[in-house]
Amino acid sequence: MLKEELTEALNDQMNYEFYSAHVYMAIAAYCSAESLDGFANFFIVQAEEERFHAMKLYKYLNDRGKRATLSGFAAPQNEYDSMLDAFEHAFAHEQEVTRRIYHLSDLAMNDREHATIQFLKWFIDEQVEEEAMFDSIIHKLKRIDKDSNAFFMMDAEFAQRTFTPPAAE
Repeated sequence: MLKEELTEALNDQMNYEFYSAHVYMAIAAYCSAESLDGFANFFIVQAEEERFHAMKLYKYLNDRGKRATLSGFAAPQNEYDSMLDAFEHAFAHEQEVTRRIYHLSDLAMNDREHATIQFLKWFIDEQVEEEAMFDSIIHKLKRIDKDSNAFFMMDAEFAQRTFTPPAAE
């Protein structure tokens, strides 16, 4: 049975995942305003992924007989100095998500809540992928610097990105 502190923390994370989608939609809007539709698509897809994560937590809470409770959140940052700045902001955001997932895992381990420990393993693995992806993109953006051809090739590549939810485990 989930203890109250863990239930509250899972709900908090669910809401943070919805907030993450909001953060990425704000970055997408910035990209669209800069006529960088591929980069905008990248962040729209990222927002879809974050909503999927939130719903995974929502379903888990319900499956465990707990109520998912929704809350509001602060407005995300809407302005950036550059695409590099936007990706560095996103990377820092993902590092915060990782910190929060680790905290959830610690709570679950302290409670000897084995089902939740197993459930959170998926999120831990996901965060390794997320951080690696953003780190790689940041390195590429730094490498291409002022090379407009490479920048627009990256924009075209990101225009092809789609989100396919993982198959049920």
